[in-house]
Amino acid sequence: MLSKFQIAVDKARMLFLGARKTQGSLSPFTQCSFSSSANMVEHQSSSSKVQALYELCKSTFSSSGLPPPSSAVVQKICSLLDSISPADVGMKEETSDDDRGHGIFGLQRLSRVAKWSQPITYTDVYECDSFTICIFCFPTSSVIPLHDHPGMTVFSKVLYGSLHVKAYDWVEPAVLSKNKDGFPSERLAKFAVDKVLTAPCGTSVLYPNAGGNLHCFTALTPCAVLDILTPTYNEQAGRKSAASGAEVKDGGTDEYAWLSEIETPEDLYMRPGQYTGPAIRE
Repeated sequence: MLSKFQIAVDKARMLFLGARKTQGSLSPFTQCSFSSSANMVEHQSSSSKVQALYELCKSTFSSSGLPPPSSAVVQKICSLLDSISPADVGMKEETSDDDRGHGIFGLQRLSRVAKWSQPITYTDVYECDSFTICIFCFPTSSVIPLHDHPGMTVFSKVLYGSLHVKAYDWVEPAVLSKNKDGFPSERLAKFAVDKVLTAPCGTSVLYPNAGGNLHCFTALTPCAVLDILTPTYNEQAGRKSAASGAEVKDGGTDEYAWLSEIETPEDLYMRPGQYTGPAIRE
């Protein structure tokens, strides 16, 4: 049986993808800062929110992803996520930039990454076959490369800080390009999202075929994101995150890009965090 550490590392590597044309170098990731103690009243209030989120997801989602969540359910989950603060999941807002790099436009990017790079912190809150609740922490200028969520719906709530999101959706029916041997090498995607999310802000939602199912993140400040993914990644069910690279085809426009699968970047370094927020009662 895999250890909790191995499972978390493997999961995060499956989630993250690299771009064929570099989307940005990985700068240092700060560690999530979790509270070790809390006022009893605050704990009870937090517990009710986390527990309510779990119960709503448990009663709504299935391991197959069918039926997809209705607009009313999506709104209900978003409203609950919008009310959650860092303290509600046992976190303290990270405001220090002491460990950051020099921004995504630094002149010594490569040497800075080698010298300063710290791992992504990925923290499991809860996981089952139907959904995953997790937290990602970023320091300034960190980048999660382009990655997809095949057949999945994902809710993302920025808990603190500012995050730039750029995203695409596949063109349907699929439009493929072929390599010199006649085999499909790239697939056409349509530009969907290019925006900055700054807390406090509303929850973002992406769907299997809309909303920016393929996306990349750049942290503009230290930030953390609470995610709900449904259903969970499952390679046997065809839900395997595939590495993708993005570039605009010659003669095309900024509205479209050809995406191709690549290996996970070697400089994508992460470690699991420990969830210390209110326990979920199953």
